[in-house]
Amino acid sequence: MALVVQKYGGTSVGTTEKSRHVASRVKKTRDAGNDVVVVVSAMAGETNKLVDLCNQMMEPPDAREYDVVVSTGEQVTIGLLSMALKTMGQDAISLMGFQIPIHTDNVYAKARISRIENERIFDNLKKGRVVVVPGFQGIDDTGNITTLGRGGSDTSAVALAAALKADSCEIYTDVEGIYTTDPNIVQEARKIPRISYDEMLEMASLGAKVLQIRSVEFAKKYNVPLHVRSTFTETEGTWVTKEDEDMERVVVSGVTYDKNEAKVSILGVPDKPGIAAKIFGPIADSSINVDMIIQNISTDEHTDLTFTVPKTDLAQALAIVGPIGKEIGAKNIVTDDSVAKVSIVGNGMRSHSGIASTLFKALAAEGINIMMISTSEIKVSVVIESKYTELAVRVLHKVFGLSEEAR
Repeated sequence: MALVVQKYGGTSVGTTEKSRHVASRVKKTRDAGNDVVVVVSAMAGETNKLVDLCNQMMEPPDAREYDVVVSTGEQVTIGLLSMALKTMGQDAISLMGFQIPIHTDNVYAKARISRIENERIFDNLKKGRVVVVPGFQGIDDTGNITTLGRGGSDTSAVALAAALKADSCEIYTDVEGIYTTDPNIVQEARKIPRISYDEMLEMASLGAKVLQIRSVEFAKKYNVPLHVRSTFTETEGTWVTKEDEDMERVVVSGVTYDKNEAKVSILGVPDKPGIAAKIFGPIADSSINVDMIIQNISTDEHTDLTFTVPKTDLAQALAIVGPIGKEIGAKNIVTDDSVAKVSIVGNGMRSHSGIASTLFKALAAEGINIMMISTSEIKVSVVIESKYTELAVRVLHKVFGLSEEAR
């Protein structure tokens, strides 16, 4: 008997009919002799409606009360799915995040899981029940409801799998796995049978929407095998696992893009120790993720500093940087929210040269200007004008032969 954690996204439980379909899949896994813990998101679109209600009532919404409101979407789906299982003869119980409990810090709307108590879950599994848990939510040390941010249900599922020492964690969604790029842009995009944690981490951080980055971090840290697959077919999906030798033979595994990017340039910054810390410290304290950072060569003891943040955090970043710019004597602050980040990812890049050069030449041939560049052992990212995003993705997918190459 195996212990399996299954996570179903909002589209999978978007209607009562779809929830019954999910229940039948869960029961099939249980009938095969497995213990099953199910994590579900809110019905598709429900969280957006709850967020809109919060914004209508208060702008910006009070952080604590915001989490109280938006966490209710998952409460509905766990109750409905548990009822669906019971109608099929499978005993089930729904448990809210605070009932398990799933402990988090107190950063509302962006909480991080600190620990999960597993005794109540195991007690119910021993009684033959399927345990149905809401994704996306937890409780802080003072008893307040917290949420993990958008996409947090993936993180909840993998964290539960780690805490329960589950044999696998299945992430069910509306696609059949991880693809070499977005199939909506490149029709020839190919499903990847197996991908390493490191590659998936890069792809998730660079714009791939199938898995949330924190879920992959948990999976890698606790060695939880992830199986990303479709709710609506029986097709084998993509396994996210430890790297093996075969994975490094593929130079580039995928092309990702992210249009939720904004560029901030602080011009005429004094070039002296402590300035960067003075700028980026308060940004970090506000839980804003800074991605790329470029500092120009100093002239006349002044330099220009450019960095990117999520477009959704641009206004908050400017509110922080504006006063700091005046304090340090910067000449000007310029922003651009019409940019996008396009990236290539692959373990094989560690042992193959000329990959970045190929990327630069391919984009230059299409007249696409590169504004910023960032690299790691297994990725190259560039910031370009957002209007060229789809073209860049198609060109790079073709030049690196991702339609034909197979693992």
